[in-house]
Amino acid sequence: MKKTFVAVALAGALALAAQAAPPTLEEVRKEMAIPSAGGVRGQLDGVGFATTAGQMRKVFELSSSAPPPERLGDAPPPGIAGAVCPHDDYLYAGRVYRGVLPLVTAKTVVVVGVFHRFRRFDAKDVLVFDTYRAWRAPDGEVPVSPLREEVLARLPKGDAVADAAMHDSEHSVEPIVAWLKHLRKDVEILPVIVPSMGWERLSGLGERLGAALAEAAKARGLVLGRDLAVVVSADAIHYGSDFRHVPFGEGGVDAYVKATARDVSMLRALGGPLETAKARAIHETCVDPSSPADYRVTWCGRFSIPLALVALSRLGRDLDVPLEATPLAYATSVGAPELPVRGDGLGETAPANLYHFVGYPALAVAPARPE
Repeated sequence: MKKTFVAVALAGALALAAQAAPPTLEEVRKEMAIPSAGGVRGQLDGVGFATTAGQMRKVFELSSSAPPPERLGDAPPPGIAGAVCPHDDYLYAGRVYRGVLPLVTAKTVVVVGVFHRFRRFDAKDVLVFDTYRAWRAPDGEVPVSPLREEVLARLPKGDAVADAAMHDSEHSVEPIVAWLKHLRKDVEILPVIVPSMGWERLSGLGERLGAALAEAAKARGLVLGRDLAVVVSADAIHYGSDFRHVPFGEGGVDAYVKATARDVSMLRALGGPLETAKARAIHETCVDPSSPADYRVTWCGRFSIPLALVALSRLGRDLDVPLEATPLAYATSVGAPELPVRGDGLGETAPANLYHFVGYPALAVAPARPE
């Protein structure tokens, strides 16, 4: 929910699409709070996300404070294979990060992010990998796993690109990386962001990504959940006139109740065994199949969630680990008091009120429980 980032991607789509050429790496890095340098990916957002170890420690401590997010299901034990987690400002969404990310205990984590600015780069129909050896986080550098090169080598030509500027322009991966590092000091990541694409292309890429990850996991003897996990970055509804999404009226209590009830229904529909039909349903609920770049429902995870669920399903099948999803929790930017971290240098990148709010989904993917 970034006033500078997400709102531009949503409300300024036509202007970005009309841009003559994609920005250069140098131009993108001028927009970063901490520019990338020396093979280390920096940090785009220095307001909504922690930049120091002290800030990260304070956010983590406060994120367990009441009130908790709305509970949708019982959490599986730590060591889950996958998760959906928001990427909004910590002072708004911190309690939801805390509710799901501690369940991820694997050393190697594939982080599947949103690519909000895909129009700016005329990017579509590909998986976008980074080129860095490590990412910065408040608690220190986070190495990029050598799994990246192994996966890229296994993907057919045309399925993926590796681009530093695209990753430097995107904020959806970095807050999750910071949390993962705070939770496990030796964590390694494999960042991927997902631009616009139709269902057939998305499902095909998800299948091939899952197969490539499974092949690499078998070659390295990695156990799903214990050694390898997938975390999907996604915020839910972006409601308000500046998001061009007001189906229940301009805002207010009635619009909020209806919009959040729809969010919870969409999240619950993902529960149970991982099935292609469920991934397709959320994709087609959120986008116009005839024009995938256009929203029907403004979940910014409209591509990251279904692609990652398809990849996880294939990964589980190939590793002979049947997987199921459990919706865990839901919250919004106005549904609870913000974490009191403004005095520690953190803030908001967009307003939060009944006329401009964002939803936060949390979901866990784990081995199916015996009946």
